[in-house]
Amino acid sequence: MNSCTMYWRFVLISIRAQMQYRTSFLLSAFAQLAATGIEIAGIWALFARFGSLDNWSLAEVCLFYGVVNVTFSLADALSTGFDVFGPRFVRTGNFDRLLLRPRNTVLQLLGHELALRRVGRLIQGVVVFTWACMELQLEWSPGDIGLLLFAVGGGIGLFFGLIVCQATLSFWTVESLEIMNTMTYGGVQTAQYPMDIYQPWFRKFFTYIIPLACVSYFPIVNILHISDPLGSPAWLQSISPAAGIIFLFFSLALFQFGVRHYTSTGN
Repeated sequence: MNSCTMYWRFVLISIRAQMQYRTSFLLSAFAQLAATGIEIAGIWALFARFGSLDNWSLAEVCLFYGVVNVTFSLADALSTGFDVFGPRFVRTGNFDRLLLRPRNTVLQLLGHELALRRVGRLIQGVVVFTWACMELQLEWSPGDIGLLLFAVGGGIGLFFGLIVCQATLSFWTVESLEIMNTMTYGGVQTAQYPMDIYQPWFRKFFTYIIPLACVSYFPIVNILHISDPLGSPAWLQSISPAAGIIFLFFSLALFQFGVRHYTSTGN
């Protein structure tokens, strides 16, 4: 409870600081909204040209798109401290200050900044998701709502874990950002489409190594109440988002391993 209180204070300080420059915040949020708007325009152009994507309709793909962008925007907003960990903490030696404070380093990095500018991607994802639900005329049961929230929570855990892994690499590498961008931003691009359209080796990688399919594809197939082209059973689709949470705990354990082997900058 004491850590939760401390984190809440971090959040309030971060919000207050960002609201000191409201024009900058609004412009940043609008830039995020415009950038993701171009992505959905590309998807629309794809379907306008070809009509369907391997038996998937535009509304169904937009459902995938909306869920993954809502999930990633929340994870991205919460994980700023880990996202900038390499250049801002390890490379400059400022991580030593965090180690000297009587608080957990994960808590301090988690409270480094709540990136409100990510609200642009969040809004765009919610709008696309809402349109897809209306177009598909989905009837939401309590189980469907629970699975959707579980999928969002698992997705936040997965993307947060990927960013934590990026931070962990900073203990041993000079520049690891581009390596992990292929998993984070590349993963978002991948999950915007149904997983069955990809090659088998690619699907296996984003199911068993990076469990992206577990937090997006499988639960959404269950919510749509359709038969999975990949043949997964309904019970697996219902519990698959847990893989994202497990991945987060694994990433945090890996980060603590990196902390134990941290030797400072020597400056």
